[in-house]
Amino acid sequence: MRLLSQRRRSSFGGEPLEDPIAGVANLFDASIVFIVSMMIALFMAYNMMDLLDPTSEVTMMKKNANGDMEIITKKGKEIKVSKVTDQKLSGKGQRLGTAYKLPDGRVVYVPE
Repeated sequence: MRLLSQRRRSSFGGEPLEDPIAGVANLFDASIVFIVSMMIALFMAYNMMDLLDPTSEVTMMKKNANGDMEIITKKGKEIKVSKVTDQKLSGKGQRLGTAYKLPDGRVVYVPE
């Protein structure tokens, strides 16, 4: 009996055991830092830092796999998405200018 009581004291009587979940919190913190750094690197790689500036004006054209096109316009803090279609429209309106297609495929708008 005396031998068992000595073993119990020596195994439980030392310093307290480390919390096994403590390492998971450190992994979570490290993953958050990694994700934020990857987002910043992607913004810098695609030269999209203007999207984060609240005073900038940015216009982007996006085309998905189906061929649908969208124009994304950011003015200040307002972001507007317009879908581009190939449907012909009719109605009353006022002529604002002329658009020219260049040989390299770019379209230039010249206001009147």
